[in-house]
Amino acid sequence: MALHLYDTATRSVRPFVPLVPGEVSLYHCGATVQAEPHIGHLRGAGIVYDVLRRWLEHSGYRVTQVRNVTDIDDKILAKAAAADRPWWAWAAVNERAFADAYAALGCLPPTIEPRATGHIPQIHQLITELIGVGKAYAAAGDVYFAVREQPDYGSLSGQRIDEMEQGEADPSAGKGKRDPADFTLWKGAKPGEPFWDSPWGPGRPGWHIECSAMARTYLGDEFDIHGGGLDLVFPHHENEAAQSHGVGMGFARYWMHSYWVTTSGEKMSKSLGNTLAVPVLLEQVRAIELRYYLVSVHYRSSIEYSAGALEDAAKALRRIESFLQRTAARYGKVEIGELPADFVAAMDDDLGVPRALAVVHDHVRSGNSAADADQQEVAVSAAAAVRGMLAVLGLDPLDAMWATGSTPSQGTTALAEALDSLISGMLEERQQARAAKDFAAADRIRDRLSTAGIQVEDASSGSTWLIER
Repeated sequence: MALHLYDTATRSVRPFVPLVPGEVSLYHCGATVQAEPHIGHLRGAGIVYDVLRRWLEHSGYRVTQVRNVTDIDDKILAKAAAADRPWWAWAAVNERAFADAYAALGCLPPTIEPRATGHIPQIHQLITELIGVGKAYAAAGDVYFAVREQPDYGSLSGQRIDEMEQGEADPSAGKGKRDPADFTLWKGAKPGEPFWDSPWGPGRPGWHIECSAMARTYLGDEFDIHGGGLDLVFPHHENEAAQSHGVGMGFARYWMHSYWVTTSGEKMSKSLGNTLAVPVLLEQVRAIELRYYLVSVHYRSSIEYSAGALEDAAKALRRIESFLQRTAARYGKVEIGELPADFVAAMDDDLGVPRALAVVHDHVRSGNSAADADQQEVAVSAAAAVRGMLAVLGLDPLDAMWATGSTPSQGTTALAEALDSLISGMLEERQQARAAKDFAAADRIRDRLSTAGIQVEDASSGSTWLIER
């Protein structure tokens, strides 16, 4: 079947049909750069949509991916003030931390990564249009969206207006907010805060208007997919849809939402104090192992974090890696092969990564059995299929980036070549000892290599080695 995706707006799995044949326009909410990233951020703002993009590109689409940065926000201002840092410096430091974390976990760079503060004119234009059609109003330096003027308000989240809480401090007393359900498009300047001039007085943009303006700038009035974490359905995405529809924009044709990473049953968040920063976890497992952990659960299921679950995921990845290294060492370079039909079917079914990984592990088991029987063609074919499947998921351990832990350099390549030369020499000495029936000497060489973490495998075609994990 062709790709089907769960659409939050219709609460159903729908066939994916892009607006423009052969092209996909994707906008998903990135970081509010108030602090360093934790794995909840990386799943909801990075990895899920990286896998989606990779699968779309593998399926033949040209993808335009927009992932925004919110670099002005109440929390950014508060945390910068507490640290006695300029707000823009605080935002920039954390933005770089997010960029490093995305890259460490193998996320492809988006086509564009716009900042909210770089789109003030576009925000002004959209607010002006909303006021012009009677969907927004200015009051004492602020501008609000009038939710009861938008007929489809609440359709994305399924909530009723009278039951909604916008999560904003209610400034209605003395400031002219007409309805507690209305939300802020433009915040009038407060003493000591950064501001930009506007037709309604100095101030800064509200959170929701930023994304509507940036999505429109890069993808037009209507585009294919809008994504983000589950916690953004309301109020953020509901409000984006309302203000965009309010000026006649078709906006997103599909809405995707990834579920949380939880600890003790609660969403991982800074306020709960239960965050796990990416740099801390990368001291415990390799980046590819952490990515495997975050990828391996379906994006519409929560991940309940535990150290044990992370280690189990790392071990599963190592079993795959060991098979590929074993096959490559014994039979030569393993190319990236065609994808099995059941893998394709799993991915086309709303990005069914857990089912897809089950196909990977099936091929690893059959490939290992073939290697044990020295059935070269079967083992190499299985390994090629495994590499192909992992490449789509951004998890191919034989890819140069994962092989070295970073972008490969001349130094790391030379080191690998030197290590191979030394170990190959020792294996040759061991083979000579075995030929002379000096098995004690041969065993000593094998033991020395094992102590150094080098696993030796003997076959009729000769001895090969790989690094034990």
